Amino acid sequence: MSGRKPLRLAIFASGRGSNAMAILLAVRSGRLPDVEPVLLVSDKEVAPVLEKVRQEGLEAVLFKPKTYPTKEEYERAILSLLKERGVEAIALAGYMRLVGSVLIGAFPDRILNIHPSLLPAFPGLHAQRQALEYGVRVTGVTVHFVDLLMDHGPVILQKSVPVYPEDTEETLTERLLPVEHETYIEALEGLSQGRLRISGRHVLWNFN
Repeated sequence: MSGRKPLRLAIFASGRGSNAMAILLAVRSGRLPDVEPVLLVSDKEVAPVLEKVRQEGLEAVLFKPKTYPTKEEYERAILSLLKERGVEAIALAGYMRLVGSVLIGAFPDRILNIHPSLLPAFPGLHAQRQALEYGVRVTGVTVHFVDLLMDHGPVILQKSVPVYPEDTEETLTERLLPVEHETYIEALEGLSQGRLRISGRHVLWNFN
């Protein structure tokens, strides 16, 4: 440990949990000594990530959006639990819902997202398919702060990945995944160590 108080992190995920598991394994291995995962939040009852993280000893909680009258009420219910658990930041790890004003207002510049393209190129769903259809030679991954627009907030880190002529959506996705994991871990390391500062749309890194 570095001596600083670990950042209490909530992970949000809707699917299989590849990035969520990468974060947990990075904490367990000592790669993220200043991050303390507190719980996982999912909006999907059948999401495989729920059981995966429970097997790792992390609390996993399901919030079904349809059981709440509005998006704001849904997020207030989540926020109540996050406050109860002392959460300080959120990592979206395949969370397939736009985060609204309730959570963003409670965690300004403390919500991160990972996206499988070099934003602002190919936002939204099926970024790998978009890249292949467009015919780009290079794509990549982006970790960014979350604002009220989709895949729009200030960029923290980006890493490039080549696109080969023989690539399919599946092969490109497979090659992007380990880069996603590494980039997210580096971004969380910077956040947890207080090395990130936002100036307009620019995220400045302090390496002193």
